[in-house]
Amino acid sequence: MRITRCSMLLTVSCAALVAASLQTAAAATLCVDPSGGGGCYSKIQTAVNHASPNDVINVYRGTYYEDVTIGIPLSLIGAGAHNSVINADGLGNGIFVDGLHHPGLHGVTIAGFTVENALYEAILLVSASDVTVRNTRMINNDKFGPVFNPASPSCVGQPSFETDESGDCGGALHLIGTSNSVISGNLMTGNADGVLISDETAESSGNLVTHNIVKNNPLDCGIVLASHAPVGSSGPYYAAHYGVDNNTIADNISKDNGVQVGGAGVGLFSDGNGPGRVSGNVVIDNTLTGNGIGGVSLHTHVGPAFHAPADNMSGNSIIGNTISGNLADSGDTATPGRVGININSGGGGSPVMGTVITGNTISDEDVDIAINTPALVDIHLNSLLGGKIGVADVCAFDGATICTGSIDAIQNYWGCDDGPGGKKCSTVSGTDILYIPWLQERVTDDNGDDQN
Repeated sequence: MRITRCSMLLTVSCAALVAASLQTAAAATLCVDPSGGGGCYSKIQTAVNHASPNDVINVYRGTYYEDVTIGIPLSLIGAGAHNSVINADGLGNGIFVDGLHHPGLHGVTIAGFTVENALYEAILLVSASDVTVRNTRMINNDKFGPVFNPASPSCVGQPSFETDESGDCGGALHLIGTSNSVISGNLMTGNADGVLISDETAESSGNLVTHNIVKNNPLDCGIVLASHAPVGSSGPYYAAHYGVDNNTIADNISKDNGVQVGGAGVGLFSDGNGPGRVSGNVVIDNTLTGNGIGGVSLHTHVGPAFHAPADNMSGNSIIGNTISGNLADSGDTATPGRVGININSGGGGSPVMGTVITGNTISDEDVDIAINTPALVDIHLNSLLGGKIGVADVCAFDGATICTGSIDAIQNYWGCDDGPGGKKCSTVSGTDILYIPWLQERVTDDNGDDQN
């Protein structure tokens, strides 16, 4: 009998389907209960240790005093954030998704917990992909910190792959070298910071942080994308960083973070041990209020002015956010008062290229948008309602030595139909700002409603 190519392909396809079905059938459901009754384990870690890839572990109501390490794809499902509590008092983390020691780790889901009282992060994800963390409360973690001693900037006992934790020792959730993951529907409060995405072990890209409430984390940012020196790299300029690229920060509430020391609602930073890379990220439709150094802050501190390699902070977009009541920036990225958005090269002069700022509504700030970078920044279709400075070139204010940038700020609404300088209207401050023509009414969507 002659076997055709089509019949061979059909045979292969059927075999693949059978294999997939067997793999699905092999997945089991385990349970955890503090009593250990009903065929359940009494510890979450014990269940994880007995699980096979793609198993589901249901964690019943109770408080579990653990630091859980996950090294295989599985689903860890609590009975709800108010019911299943991981209390990591005296322990490093509540949950550690460890792709560093389990290469290729992917497909982990964590949902329905409270994680509290960890020395460092509530949940730490390292060198993993396709991880989902949803509907979880992360409260009162980072019990070891803060650390603000320049002579001993590290957090004692924290893993060496976390190369830049000076100032705080983690926060609610830290993604290191993690990609294509979803952080959704969580509450993060009382930690040093909320969400940190960094790149010490690998590139962090394609992550979605959405519909989270991040509030009252006093020592750092609500949500921060930060490029850190690679593990094993050394000065003076360190190796090129892996990068924090093409992530989306959407529809979150970030409020009252960083008010003790200085942290943004959303921060995009390089660590100064460059060349760092934070590029192609989108910050969209968030509510950013009452934070310590601006609603959105983008900082690069090294570069040609210091005879150092430039950071790559290119192609980031800030779109459709509602921003108000945030505090002033300081240091080499200072602003002359409270600020909504600050795009700032500091004294190093690394050009921040391809930045787009559009569709934002900014109010109750002294400076709605501050710019200091030797590159073009596009600012369009925003409602600048602070009534003071709508757009400022703060390069000279910061004492930067490279002040060659320009700002295209046409087609914005400045708070009145007369444009900058009109009665009760926001104005411009500094040079090389193009603002004519302006809009005579607030930006609206296609239905005629205010965009925010």
